[in-house]
Amino acid sequence: MIGALRDPSVELTSEEIRRYGRHLVLPEVGVEGQKRLKSARVLAIGAGGLGSPLSLYLAAAGVGTIGIVDFDAVDSSNLQRQILYSTDSVGKPKLEAARERLLGINPNVRIETHETRLTPENALDLFRRYDVIADGTDNFPTRYLVNDACVLADKPNVYGSVSRFEGRVSVFWASIGPCYRCLYPEPPPEGLAPSCAEGGVLGVLPGIIGTLQAAETLKIILGIGEPLVGRLVLLDALKMEWRRLDLRKDPDCPVCGGNPSIRELADSPVVPACERRNVPMSADAAEISVEELRDKIERKDDFILIDVREPHEYDICRIPGSRLIPLGQLQDRVRELEAFKGKEIAVHCRSGGRSSRAAKILKDLGFSKAVNVAGGILAWSERIDPRVPQY
Repeated sequence: MIGALRDPSVELTSEEIRRYGRHLVLPEVGVEGQKRLKSARVLAIGAGGLGSPLSLYLAAAGVGTIGIVDFDAVDSSNLQRQILYSTDSVGKPKLEAARERLLGINPNVRIETHETRLTPENALDLFRRYDVIADGTDNFPTRYLVNDACVLADKPNVYGSVSRFEGRVSVFWASIGPCYRCLYPEPPPEGLAPSCAEGGVLGVLPGIIGTLQAAETLKIILGIGEPLVGRLVLLDALKMEWRRLDLRKDPDCPVCGGNPSIRELADSPVVPACERRNVPMSADAAEISVEELRDKIERKDDFILIDVREPHEYDICRIPGSRLIPLGQLQDRVRELEAFKGKEIAVHCRSGGRSSRAAKILKDLGFSKAVNVAGGILAWSERIDPRVPQY
C-alpha cells in the first residue's frame, strides 16, 4: 500500500459517489479506498499498446492524477492495438489524443502529460513526483532505465511486455522484493528479441496485459490482495495457458543488491551479440539509400537485391526483383549467393535493422560488397513508390 493519503482531507463529491458506486460497495475498497485512489499519482511510461488499457482503466477507476510520458504521434498502424485512439486521431500527438479520451471517460481525474523521451537526466526527477510507475515500454534500454530509476527512487514498477502471442506482467519493487535486473541483469544481445514492428503482436494481447497492469496498480494503491511482487505471470495466448514463476531477489544484483555497482542512472545500450560472445566483429557494412537502389535498378547494374524479411511479410509487399532469404535462414543458404561473391549484394528488410545485421553477416562470410539499404521497404514506399503498402 502506498503510505498515507497525500491529502487526508480529500472527499468524494455526490457525482463521484454515484460514479464509483460499484467500488464503494466492495468492503475492500469502500469510501476510504476510493479516497485513496483519488489522492494517488500514477505515471505511465508510454501511451501505446500497454499504456492504452492501463490509462483507460486507471481513469475509469478514479485514480486522481495520471501522468503519461510519450513523444510520438498517432499512426494508422497503431490502431490495431492502441485503443486510446481512433481513426480521427491519426497524425495528432499521442498525448493530446490521450488526454482528450481519458478526460472524456472521467473528467474528475487530472492528466499530466510529459512530451519527452525518458532519459537518465530526467527520470529520477519525474518518478519522484508519482506513487507508482507503470512500464509500458517496448524497448530494452528504456525498460532498464525505468527499472533503475524505480530502484533509486524507491517506487514500485508495474511491468508488462508483449510479443507476438505472449505476454508478461509483474511488479518489481526493490524495497520488498526483486527488481527487473534480478531477473535479467543485462540487456539481451542486439537482434535477439525482435521489436513489435518486426515480430508483430496479436492486437488483443496488449489489452489483456495492460489491464492486468492496471489491476496491479489499483491493488498497490488500495493495499489489498497480493501484488505480483516476486512473481512473474506469463501468458501464451495461442494455447491460453498461464504460468507463474516465483522470483527471488538477487543479492548480487547490480542495482538493488547488497553492494550495487549502479548508483546513478545511465543509458543501458543493447550490446551487440558478437561482443557478448567475444567474437571479433568486422567493420559495419556500407549503406546505400533507396534512391541509390532505384538508380541501380534503372541502370540494370549487375547486382542482387536480397529481402531478409519473413515470407508472410514478403506476401504483403515487395520491391520488384528482390529475392527472399529470411534472416534466420541466411547462413544456411549462403551457398545460393556464391556466384555473387565478387559482386554487390544489396540487402533490405522492413526498416533497416535486420538487413543491417544481414549485411554484416555476409561481409564476415567474405561478401565484401554487401550493403544495407537504409530505411528498408518503408523508405522505398515513402520516397520511391507510394504504391507499395506500409505495414
